[in-house]
Amino acid sequence: MKALAALLIACFMALLPAHALQITDDRGVTVTFAQSPQRIVSVLPSLTEGVCALEQCHRIVGVDRYSNHPASIRRLPVVGGGLDPNIEAIVALKPDVVLLAVSARVSERLESLGIKVLALEPKNHADVRRVLKKLGALLDIPDAVGADRLWRVIDASVEAAAQSLSPQAKNTRVYFEVSRGPYAAGEASFIGETLARLGVKNIIPAALGPFPRINPEFVVRANPDLIMAGNRSMQAMASYPGWSNIKAVKEQRICVYSAEESDVVVRPGPRMAEAARIMAQCIARKAGAG
Repeated sequence: MKALAALLIACFMALLPAHALQITDDRGVTVTFAQSPQRIVSVLPSLTEGVCALEQCHRIVGVDRYSNHPASIRRLPVVGGGLDPNIEAIVALKPDVVLLAVSARVSERLESLGIKVLALEPKNHADVRRVLKKLGALLDIPDAVGADRLWRVIDASVEAAAQSLSPQAKNTRVYFEVSRGPYAAGEASFIGETLARLGVKNIIPAALGPFPRINPEFVVRANPDLIMAGNRSMQAMASYPGWSNIKAVKEQRICVYSAEESDVVVRPGPRMAEAARIMAQCIARKAGAG
């Protein structure tokens, strides 16, 4: 019986394509591909940017409404939001794989329709490196010219941004507001990790989680030297009670990022180096007497 079983396994393996790919995603699900996918739908901006950073943008045939970089992506069909995209629109594109977040609610439905799904969700710097390697494997790109090379460039560029700051600027205590609520970027988030590498002090401790919703009074008590925020978030900031007494507000040490800059700094993907430069420029401009 053992010999028969071994023969059956050998026959099965012989039937598999010579270059089949197996990728285990962030759900712990292993997905097998007969060959590297040529038609990709991506419904998470950081994954869209990862594929393009690996110079395989041409394989993407559809995206979510928030994927907007690089510019060529904006010409592609839009299949709705990332968490709950339009199933019919995705099916119509005949994708070899759909890239999405673990939190997306359509994985099982797509799989029931015979569409392969890969859930990858970077949340910190280590995750970005890991996800880039997974994408490189999916795209059948050797690490030496793909994910590893790309990560070395990102890492070196973040370090260069840190080195550009003066020792005085690195004493700055920073509050980073991600969105209205207020929702903040804590030390445990990828934004918090970038701030730490830049050498500044995040007033939101890791114990509160990566992106906690906080009481505005917390920021008043912490009294940061510098505030960073997206432009849409800033519209509500003036109404937070007591914020007129915060040092950063009184001294106008606030960096309000444009919509384009916000897209860069709040996405854990290959543009992290650009995000570090944007934040370092803010610190250098605003933290002179920090």
